[in-house]
This record gives sequence, structure tokens and C-alpha cells, in this order.
Amino acid sequence: MTAAVPPIPVEDPAARVLTQPALADLADVPAHSRWVRSGTVRLHVLDYGPAAGVPVLVIPGITSPAVTMDFVARRLTDLVRPLVLDVRGRGLSDSAPATDDGVGGYDLGSYAADVDAVVAQLELDRPVLLGHSMGARIAAAVAAGGASALRGTVLVDPPMSGPGRDRYPTTSEAFLGQLEQARRGTDADEVARSWPSWPRREQELRARWLASCSRTAIAATHAAFESEDFVPVWSAVPAPTTLVYGGDSPVVTAAGADEAARANPAATLVRVDGAGHMVFWDRPEDGLATVRECLRALR
Repeated sequence: MTAAVPPIPVEDPAARVLTQPALADLADVPAHSRWVRSGTVRLHVLDYGPAAGVPVLVIPGITSPAVTMDFVARRLTDLVRPLVLDVRGRGLSDSAPATDDGVGGYDLGSYAADVDAVVAQLELDRPVLLGHSMGARIAAAVAAGGASALRGTVLVDPPMSGPGRDRYPTTSEAFLGQLEQARRGTDADEVARSWPSWPRREQELRARWLASCSRTAIAATHAAFESEDFVPVWSAVPAPTTLVYGGDSPVVTAAGADEAARANPAATLVRVDGAGHMVFWDRPEDGLATVRECLRALR
């Protein structure tokens, strides 16, 4: 069950690291950078086109800058127009403005407001929101809030944790330890020891881009996984919506999937067998095929 939340480290945004090899990765990404302001926060978006395609705004997870979802986005361009958000505090997007407790600006409401700003300022016509993990929680909050007109949502393995529930299975200390490893300098071989089944390019991108994430953003978001109850938000997500989950995921367990089905009877639930929480990384072909079917139905 929920336990005491460790203090949120308040970190200077200058501590975030973007090396030349990381930036050079963008030369191999078939997308254009777009920029949006959400209040004082500048947000970076990778726009894969085509401009006439149905827009699908991809919202990554807690330690995943936009470039790490490149292998997903580029496999969707024949079907839709993927745009991948660098969530605030990650990649090329700004950190949240500093607050006394460090938590402000990394709550679900702030993240959702960023997505609404992207939809409005990039003039996305009734986009689909495709979120993974933290991004799935954000997509649900946007859909439930109703400020942006959407075609639908695809939520991939959203954390079901919250007050009175089992804790998120990866600890904050583990995430922050991985961040420190990245900042002191890591490589794909070291990443592979933790994630041996991932495609090699995804191991390389993880090694080079994790250091761009804010320590405060990670810790505050992880704390919110425990303090913000996702189920009431999920129950308010309008149809059409699909919740995709890994058959071996410790984040959306079989019991969690059953609860999700009861909480939102209008939703469709799809299991990707053999996948853990990192559905696209664990089972790339199966995960992408599942999402393509979801998107095809929403065009």
C-alpha cells in the first residue's frame, strides 16, 4: 500500500545535460521541431508529418524524452501524422518554474495544460492522444478535462497506483539512480544490462538522452503516481478510448485491468501478450500492430 513519500529534490534546471552526441541523434530523426509556450514553459514537439494526416499527439513516459519514441512515430506516418511531445522537464522542453516545495508544475493538471496548449497553438484538428505510462495518465486527464476536442485516446499501460493502492513498482530511488548513472556517463552496453531485450538503438538513445531529464520532474511525478488517483480520471475519459496493457506488466496487472474495465465500461481494453510495462520496447512489432489497429479505427 502507499507509504511515506521521500522529499522532492529541488534541482537547478542547469543541471540537466544534453551532450553533442545526443543532439546529433536528431539528424537521424525524420521530423521537424515545433515550439509552443504553455505559460512561461517552452515546449518542444517533434512533428513527423504529413501535414494533411490525422494528428496523433504522442505523450511519452516519466523518463522518456520525445526522441526515444522515434521508433514508434516513424512507423505510423503512413497512417497518421505523429507529433511527439518533450514533456516539460525532459528533452528540449523547459523545466517547470521553481517552487518552494519543488512539486508545483509537475502535477497532472500542469501536464494536461501543456497538452492543451500544444493542441491549440499547433492548430491540431481533433487529434488522437497516444500516451505511454505517465503520458497515458496525462492523455486521460486531457480527455476528461474536455478543453481540447479529440477524436479519441489510446492509453498504453498507465500507472494504476494512487492513494490506498499498491505502490508504483519502480521506486523513485531506482529512477534517480538511473539518472545519476546517465549524467556521469553511460553507454548502450550498460543500459542493456538493465534492459537486455530492447532494440539496440533504443538502448543507445536511453544512454544519451536520459540525462536531459530533470531530477525534480522525475521525483515529483513519481510522488504523484502515489498521491493522484488515476481511476476517477480514467472513469471520466469519454469514448472512444482504448487501454492497451502488457500481459506481463507489473503496472497494469490482471486485477488492474479488471478494475479499469469496470471503471470505464465504454472503453476497450487490449492486452499485448509477452510485454511488460515498456510495451513498445518489450514487444515492438506486437505493440505497434496493436496501436496501428487502434489508430486506424479513429481516423
